[in-house]
Amino acid sequence: MRVARSEICDLRFEIFDFEPAFPIPYLSAQPDYNACMPTRLIEIVESLPRSRIVLVGDLMLDRYLYGNAERLSPEAPVPVLHYQKEELRLGGAGGVAANLAALGAEVDVIGVIGNDDNGVLVRKHLEACGCQAGRLVEADGRPTTCKVRLVGLAQHRHPQQMMRLDFEEHRPLGSELAEKVLAQVEKALDGAAVLCIEDYNKGLLNGDLCARLIALARRKGVPVLVDPANLSDYTKYKGATALKLNRIETERATGLPAHEESEFSVAAGWLVKNLGLEAAIVTLDKHGAYLATSDGERVWLKTRQRQVYDVTGAGDMVLAMLAVARAAGANWRESVELANVAGGLEVERFGSVPVTPQEIVAELLGEAKLRMGKERTPSRLAAELAHHRSAGKKIVFTNGCFDLVHLGHVQYFRFAKAQGDLLVVGVNTDDSIRRLKGEKRPIVSETDRLAVLEELASIDYLVLFGEDTPLNLIAAVRPDVLVKGADYKKEQVVGWDVVEAYGGRVALAPLVDGRSTSAVIKKIVEAYGPGEETATVTAKAAKRS
Repeated sequence: MRVARSEICDLRFEIFDFEPAFPIPYLSAQPDYNACMPTRLIEIVESLPRSRIVLVGDLMLDRYLYGNAERLSPEAPVPVLHYQKEELRLGGAGGVAANLAALGAEVDVIGVIGNDDNGVLVRKHLEACGCQAGRLVEADGRPTTCKVRLVGLAQHRHPQQMMRLDFEEHRPLGSELAEKVLAQVEKALDGAAVLCIEDYNKGLLNGDLCARLIALARRKGVPVLVDPANLSDYTKYKGATALKLNRIETERATGLPAHEESEFSVAAGWLVKNLGLEAAIVTLDKHGAYLATSDGERVWLKTRQRQVYDVTGAGDMVLAMLAVARAAGANWRESVELANVAGGLEVERFGSVPVTPQEIVAELLGEAKLRMGKERTPSRLAAELAHHRSAGKKIVFTNGCFDLVHLGHVQYFRFAKAQGDLLVVGVNTDDSIRRLKGEKRPIVSETDRLAVLEELASIDYLVLFGEDTPLNLIAAVRPDVLVKGADYKKEQVVGWDVVEAYGGRVALAPLVDGRSTSAVIKKIVEAYGPGEETATVTAKAAKRS
């Protein structure tokens, strides 16, 4: 039995693509492992439940002041920003909250804000993106953390951040505020699927409070995912379910290098063992992520390269995707694969902008085509086409034997693709061709025919069918446009009535004179007739002997 490549191929993604602030030695080749199946990852994203996730962390307000920066100040050698507009976004743990909400989670946010205008704006933005902000703790005399970014705009260029002003208080919370936060978390954890801790070392998550939060969640049976601060001592995270940290944080916390695969394994394993974790996920910039688990799994999940625009918020997106994936029942490997995809989409945007499940599925479909080829089983094809339709894509279908591919076929496919956005080609199996055309056909096997068609840019999907007509396949695909050659009349095209019944149409492709498989076979026979062919074979055999 033939198995479509879509059933056996793997999938890998890229998250970051920028030069780190320190040299990275040459990384070894891709480890040999079977990555998560794209179909499984898509299924997880499709079925993400509306899980209740509690998020505790340092909340921030990001203010972007945009303007033209086309001249230098006469007062000093600095650019002058001519103000044009302002944009407000959630930052810090607020960015994680927005990402969780965009992924469909019910988010209960707990943190400390100041009794000031920025605190009002943080609460307003959390509620606007669908988060529960009723458990925020207000602190008199402590400002809401706010980062003001001055961004220069220029023609034909991306916005460029010029300077950042930080308004914040680093002092640890007093005991009274800490107790208020703990009380709010205790109430929120009942019925929660996951507790996320987002630590930017702004004074909220001091050692005692962080340890008490983790212990509280463990007593209630709620897993704890932590995005830690860049500290040298991670004792306060001991007992968490998992840590998600970057390469630099890993090296500082463990005192171990993390530049190559063997070092990733040692450092991540150290975190799992010494902090009592179930998993440690070390993000590796453009080199993907490394996963170590308490049951001995050690895997480097490399990823596809991306065009990086802005790394702001990528780590927040990774934590959010890990949380909702785990809440949906994904294992650690699947969760990290999806987190890599989500983080990769994030770095292609300016600032922290949430990524939606629909965007992740679209990305997975695109990656599936790159990694899996174009051939699909009918059931898998139907599932993928449903996603494309939801994105507004128009589906075109045609079918045939395509025994000896020639110019007529190429122009035929070009015409078909021009009728819509995605071209699906049904290809007769060898057995069905023999029934239709006799025992001497096909000349080329179905395996080879598919391999040739795979290389044609006009074709998006290929699917084999073994019936005498493609009627059932057409009914399953439900194309917006059904294409056949102009040597047919519309009423002679199999499935025309089915397609038109639901509002589709039939398009007849113009023929290319003298280009047909039968004509090609005839020329071959004329050029290499039976007598000449036999003589040639005999001569070659004699030469070999």
